[in-house]
Amino acid sequence: MWNTLQPEGWVVPRGYANGIEARGRLIFVAGMIGWNPQAQFESDDFVEQCAQALRNIVATLSCANAAPAHLTRMTWYVKNKQVYLQRARELGRVYRSIIGPHYPVMTLVQVADLLEDRALVEIEATAVVPEEPGT
Repeated sequence: MWNTLQPEGWVVPRGYANGIEARGRLIFVAGMIGWNPQAQFESDDFVEQCAQALRNIVATLSCANAAPAHLTRMTWYVKNKQVYLQRARELGRVYRSIIGPHYPVMTLVQVADLLEDRALVEIEATAVVPEEPGT
């Protein structure tokens, strides 16, 4: 499926991978925000919006018969990195409950704003589903 790339002598990262090598069918998931399937926000809480964005990613992956374990890359755009850092443990628990113990390559970027005014986070993702033998 894929191999984690960990340069010799480097500290093992927590909550992400330094690199991933993968082959297979590529799936690209647009930036998902913390609103429900009807494009309505149910919460203005950062962790709740992250949870909903992650659920939206999982739902989109399932349309291509893919799962969280196929994720190879995620980019997180947050409005406030201090809130992210302050709530990191809680966010980690929520992440594991939705994605599982799978940590793809990740980047976190603080941005001045997001298109939707109530959005506190936007997460885009890439997944690779292994090809069937013989294809």
